[in-house]
Amino acid sequence: MAIPTLTPEAPDAAPGPASPIIEPAAPAATARPEPVAALIDAGRSFGDVVALEDVSLEVPAGSLVGVIGPSGAGKTTALRLLTGSLRPTSGSARVLGEDPTIFRERTRERIGFMPQDVALYEDLTVRENLDFVASLFGLLWPRRRRRIRAILSWLELTEARNRRASRLSGGMQRRLQLGCALVHDPDLVFLDEPTAGVDPLLRQTIWAELRRLRGDGRTLIVTTQLVADAEECDTVALIAGGRLLALAPPDDLRRQAFGGELLEVETGSMIDAEQLAADPLVVSDPLVDAVRQAGPRRLVVVSPDAASATPGVIDAVERAGGSVTSIGESRPSFDEVFGELVGRATAPAAEGTAPAQGVDVNPPSGSMAAR
Repeated sequence: MAIPTLTPEAPDAAPGPASPIIEPAAPAATARPEPVAALIDAGRSFGDVVALEDVSLEVPAGSLVGVIGPSGAGKTTALRLLTGSLRPTSGSARVLGEDPTIFRERTRERIGFMPQDVALYEDLTVRENLDFVASLFGLLWPRRRRRIRAILSWLELTEARNRRASRLSGGMQRRLQLGCALVHDPDLVFLDEPTAGVDPLLRQTIWAELRRLRGDGRTLIVTTQLVADAEECDTVALIAGGRLLALAPPDDLRRQAFGGELLEVETGSMIDAEQLAADPLVVSDPLVDAVRQAGPRRLVVVSPDAASATPGVIDAVERAGGSVTSIGESRPSFDEVFGELVGRATAPAAEGTAPAQGVDVNPPSGSMAAR
C-alpha cells in the first residue's frame, strides 16, 4: 500500500518526511554512551516458575531489535521488565538511563508501548481512542489531528474511524493498538506481537513502516512468534525456556546455527562425504570447514565463504571420480535456523548419541560440528 504524504498544516512545520507517521527526531546534544535499553543478568520468577534467567542484552539507539521465541519463552516478561511493569527478581534493567520502575514523567512521554493483550477503550471509536491517547501525551489539536489522520491511513483504518473499538475484528484491534503506541511519536517503542492476527500484505506494510521509524533514528524492540520476522530486524534476540540463546544480526545467526555458509552440491553419481573430506587438498583448504552427507548424490559443504569455495569443491568432486550437476549457496530459512539453535540448546547431552553424519575438515573456533 502506498502511504500518502502528510501535508504540514502549521506554518512552522518541517517539510514533509518520507513517512507520514515519522516526525524528525531532535538532534542529540551529546552522544549517549550507554545503550537506550539494557537488561543486565536479569531474571524473573513467579513463585517456583522461572520465567527469565540471567538475560543480558543491550539495545543501541536507532536500532530495530526482534525478540523471537516460542509461546511461553519469556519474551513478554523481558518486555515488561524493560517497561517497568515488572521488577526483576535478580539483575537489573536500564532504559533511557533510568530504572524503568521509577521513570520520570518526561521519560515516559518518550516511550510507546503496544501490549500483547487488547488494551483499548471499547466504548470509544477508533478515532476517539487515538485522540484520547494523543491528548494524554500533550499533543495539541492541530498536530494531534495530523497524526491521527496519518495513522488511520497507514493502518487502513480510515473507513472504520467512527466504529467503536468493541465492534472491530481482532486484527483491526491489533492495528488500532499499534496506532495508539505510535500516535505521540515516541523515541523508543516496545511492540509485543504487533503483527499477530494481521493479513500478510498489511504485515509487510507494518514492517516497512517500522524500518522507516528506525531509519529516522527511533529505537524499536519487537517481540514475535513469527520466526520469519527475524529477517526484518537489525539484531535478533532468540529466547527459549527463559534463556537468551543468541543475540546477533540475522545472517550471523545463520552462521552460528550451521557453522558458516552452506554450499549445496548435487552430483551425477554417489559421492561419499568422508571420501571427499579426506582429500588432502580439501583438508588444507581454509574455505572448507566441513562436508555433510545430505543424500546419495547430495552434499552440503560448510564454508566461511561459499562463493569462493565453489571452484575448489567442484575440483574435489571431480578428483573423487564424480561430476557436479548443480552447485549453489543454500540460505536456510529462519524456521530452520530457529529449530537448530533451540534444538541444540535444549537437547540433553546424552551418552551413546548416534554420531553426526558428516566430517569436520577445518572447523573454526566456536563453530558447530558437522552433521
